[in-house]
Amino acid sequence: MFKNLLRAALVCAGLLLWQSPPLCAVQRGESAVMLQGFHWTSWKKSPWWNEVGGKAGEISRAGINLIWLPPSNDSSAPEGYMPRKLNSEDSSYGTAAQLSSAVRALHSAGIRVIADIVVNHRVGTKGWADFTEPAWGADSICSDDEWGSGKGAPDTGKGVPFARDIDHTKVYVQESIKAWMNGLKDNIGYDGWRYDYARGYGPGYLLGYNRATNPSFAVAEIWDDLDLNNPDAHRQALCDWMQSVNGEVKVFDFTTKGILQQAVKTGEYWRLADSNNKPSGLIGWWPANAVTFIDNHDTGPSPGARLKDNAWPFPADKVIAGYAYILTHPGIPCVYWPHFFDWGMKDSISALIKIRRDAGITSTSSVSILKAEQGLYAAVIDSKVALKLGDKDWSPGAGWKLAAEGPSCAVWTKM
Repeated sequence: MFKNLLRAALVCAGLLLWQSPPLCAVQRGESAVMLQGFHWTSWKKSPWWNEVGGKAGEISRAGINLIWLPPSNDSSAPEGYMPRKLNSEDSSYGTAAQLSSAVRALHSAGIRVIADIVVNHRVGTKGWADFTEPAWGADSICSDDEWGSGKGAPDTGKGVPFARDIDHTKVYVQESIKAWMNGLKDNIGYDGWRYDYARGYGPGYLLGYNRATNPSFAVAEIWDDLDLNNPDAHRQALCDWMQSVNGEVKVFDFTTKGILQQAVKTGEYWRLADSNNKPSGLIGWWPANAVTFIDNHDTGPSPGARLKDNAWPFPADKVIAGYAYILTHPGIPCVYWPHFFDWGMKDSISALIKIRRDAGITSTSSVSILKAEQGLYAAVIDSKVALKLGDKDWSPGAGWKLAAEGPSCAVWTKM
């Protein structure tokens, strides 16, 4: 505990190495806005690839230039997270040809396409571990997997109980994964990666896959438990993981999600400022590497589906306030498909994206927090955009014009 608190204090003081990340793209402000191009039940609207490709122009006109697609290879579960045949891109979302067509449409609209990479675990073709396409042996399965017959090394990360945990220490496994990922780039046209369950195997192996495939964008899912009374420990864990991959892979900012949804739910907007009056999520420490979001397929609702038992949804009546925050603040914001296309929020979200674009807000924009108290959060970003969250009265004063407003939120731009 003391070690974590001391480390957090040093971070805030700017004395830790990750405050000056290794030379790579993480320090340059990025103007990307990402769309999660699916939800948990998207596969039911097959071919989903045609649905996505058909909306390429609409997505681009909204100011979105990055899209994350679901796992596209063969899977025993229709959602794609139980990979079976890695080398087959025919899935419940559609055929490989339909996927390629969708990617071409997205590229033509100026949108980079991100593949969901699930390599922590795998299932057999007919049984527990009869891997085909590509064929791997029992030595590709961790010795401590619950199957009990794995011949590989112990797991280098967190295990899962529903599939075979893969031994990433095996060179042939590494080379097979690299070949598959490069094939996704060459044959399908993917531009980058979203790494599923990145806590499941050692970060050094993930870094190896990333360097071997040279994506234009890469982000990992690092989903740890969040103690709202000690959020510094949570964002420090994210920073520690990113440091272990030399800052070359971004992460989803689960810290900001957790703090923001608690703040809008209870009016505890004081949570949005840390002890240095900086944003209290990952965007307050390493914004260029923080992918912010309100909900995703795991945490939030999906059309026609019951909310999962382990879900962690953003308050439904405060979703626009959440987007007002992430779309005016640093980090790389990610919009959830159902909010954009199914909840009737496309125009409101598009207006916020336009404000962000017109003001030139990027992943490294500066935030001046003016108020962070019960019932009110107010901040100015890059001296160009002002945001208010909460039900208390506040405005930035003369020289500003109201640009957008919604339940518990308002946004102004400099005149």
